[in-house]
Formats: sequence, C-alpha cells, structure tokens
Amino acid sequence: MPSADRQAARPDSTSDGFVSNLLRRIPLRLRMLIYGASFLSVLLIGLPWLAYRLDVLLPAWHAEIGWFRVIGVVLFAAALITYARSAHLLSSRGRGGYVEFDPPRAFVAEGPYLWVRNPIAGCAVLTLLGEAISFSSTGIFLLFLVSLPLAHLQVILLEEPLLRKRFGQSYTDYLAQVPRWIPRRPVRNTP
Repeated sequence: MPSADRQAARPDSTSDGFVSNLLRRIPLRLRMLIYGASFLSVLLIGLPWLAYRLDVLLPAWHAEIGWFRVIGVVLFAAALITYARSAHLLSSRGRGGYVEFDPPRAFVAEGPYLWVRNPIAGCAVLTLLGEAISFSSTGIFLLFLVSLPLAHLQVILLEEPLLRKRFGQSYTDYLAQVPRWIPRRPVRNTP
C-alpha cells in the first residue's frame, strides 16, 4: 500500500486527527469551560475595553443616553443567557465543542436552533450591542457595527460550508427551514 493510501486509511495520523484525539482526551465540560471563558473574556471584556478607549480619547463622540442604559443591561443579559443555553445544548447534544477546531459530532436542531441557525454568533453580536447601550459607548457601538459583517462572513464562508459537508442532507434541509439571523417561530410539521 503506498504511503499516501496508508495515511488516508488512518485519519488519526493527520494533524487534524492528532489535534482531535488530543482534545478528546480532555473532558468535554473542561474544554467548554476553557473555550467559553477565553472567548467571552476577549469578546465581552477585552475588545469592549479597547473600544471604550475611543469614548475616553474623543469625549465629543460620547453620546449619553441616560436611563435607556437599562435596555442595554436587559439585552446583554438576555443575549448572554441565550448564548450559554445554545452553547450548552450544542456541546451536550452535539457531543463536541462549539468551535470549528473541536466541532460537535451530532447535528443539533432543537431549542434556540429551531428559531435561528446561528444563535451563538447572533448572541455574541447582541452582547456587544447590549454593552454599547449599557455603557452609552460610541466606541463599543462601532465595535458592534464591525462585528456584524465579520460574524456574517464567518458563518457563510466557514461555518455553513463545513456543516453542510459534515452533516449532509439533514443540514441542507435545516437551511431551508430555519432563518440564518432573524429568529422565527418554528414551523411544526403536522401530518
């Protein structure tokens, strides 16, 4: 058997197989805790702190919105709770991480995933909007605006093609039934 065929016959010998096997030795709950803490620390603390510097450096750009900040707190909390619920559901039912280098092994189409295809990405973006309103921050609002096309590109160029390849027809059917970004009440298939 030529060496290329031998390597194809043993997917664990590739670097992806090695990383995948290495990650699977770490308990899923610990991996999810690490992914979530790392991602949310950068997304909800690091980047907004940097963006808020714009408000500090250019005080004329700061737009105080007063008591409307409460709306931001509610939006932030709702988005964060939905993010956590979606991530937990994807990891527990999908039996894997919710990151592309450690993807779920089973297709999940329940809970928030019945309403919208990308609740994790959508909620991540909405938490930034909630922070922008909560802190009455022009800088964080600009970060939110930049995150919109970035999240969209990540989903259409990376996530959806990989999911279509990984889950085939069931994912293609799902694409036809569930909207990408704007939640919609699930359609019940009744006989």
